[in-house]
Amino acid sequence: MPAEWERHHATWIGWPHNKSDWPGRFGPIPWVYTEIVRKLAPAEIVRILVNSSAHEGAARRALKSAGVSLDRVEFFRFPTNRGWTRDFGPLFVRRSGSSGELAIARFRFNAWAKYPDWKKDDRIPERVAARLELPLFPARAGRGGRDVVLEGGSIDVNGRGSLLTTEQCLLDPAVQVRNPGLSRSELEAVLRDYVGATNVLWLGKGIAGDDTHGHVDDVCRFVNPGTVVLCRESDLRDANYRPLAENRERLEGMRLEDGSKIDVVDLPMPAPLYFAGQRLPASYANFYSANAAVLVPTFNDPNDRVALGILAELIKDRPVVGVHAVDLVWGLGTIHCLTQQEPARQQTR
Repeated sequence: MPAEWERHHATWIGWPHNKSDWPGRFGPIPWVYTEIVRKLAPAEIVRILVNSSAHEGAARRALKSAGVSLDRVEFFRFPTNRGWTRDFGPLFVRRSGSSGELAIARFRFNAWAKYPDWKKDDRIPERVAARLELPLFPARAGRGGRDVVLEGGSIDVNGRGSLLTTEQCLLDPAVQVRNPGLSRSELEAVLRDYVGATNVLWLGKGIAGDDTHGHVDDVCRFVNPGTVVLCRESDLRDANYRPLAENRERLEGMRLEDGSKIDVVDLPMPAPLYFAGQRLPASYANFYSANAAVLVPTFNDPNDRVALGILAELIKDRPVVGVHAVDLVWGLGTIHCLTQQEPARQQTR
């Protein structure tokens, strides 16, 4: 699995339609998506999943009204339950060597082992593979060859063999259990065989308010092959303080696939956000590295500027751009959660 910052051919998103994800606040959401597409399209194709011709028409009108050229936008009428393409979308892998052949590692999706409506989302990888005429490798584990459930937001890779994830998401035996009875070693074998992860780095817990129960893309992300940004909470009374501090202690004792030490850079947290009494998973770590820019969620918080500055110092080959995400995060996810990269076939770094 290539690193996210490597050259993309396209970005996949699912045009929003499920109003229950943003109860009472769906109105501005298509416009947030429009702004994201506007920033992606100058440097890569944007492939948009839509439910119907009417859904596609609404997306086209929104994009045109914002001045987005549709020359680099492609629509796929593949119905979805929700729009969180990171978690159910095609997870692309690339053959090493000069051919750069692409395939899709087909993990199953069951709505984070929490919601009943997921069957449309679960079909997306195989439908994309058929349309693009790509090989599809169903991810299976153990002697019985059982299908493995995995969301894209639960892992992050450096493109060299190291992969970040959390025990809370993939190993919790009681809460939102994706793969009952599957052991740590069995999961590591699956990650090695299907995404090329030879070095799995296990963090502990995710952040408060995370509906996924521990996705790593709200906590810790690679920004280059040897460096991660790790969220840090400075308020000792905050629910995130101890879990994030423990994750830092773990990383300090870990090594990369080549045996070298990981460079860990602190990324601040915004002040807690609540809506209707519910804490929201606001995090600057939920950024997306596209060809034209790194898109970072912002929250009308003083730390917005600090986080953007830290990422801009670390990522110098493309601009770091903030995208207002206060409305978006009410859906319990932001920019990384709704995007999925399709790598270019020719490997570049």
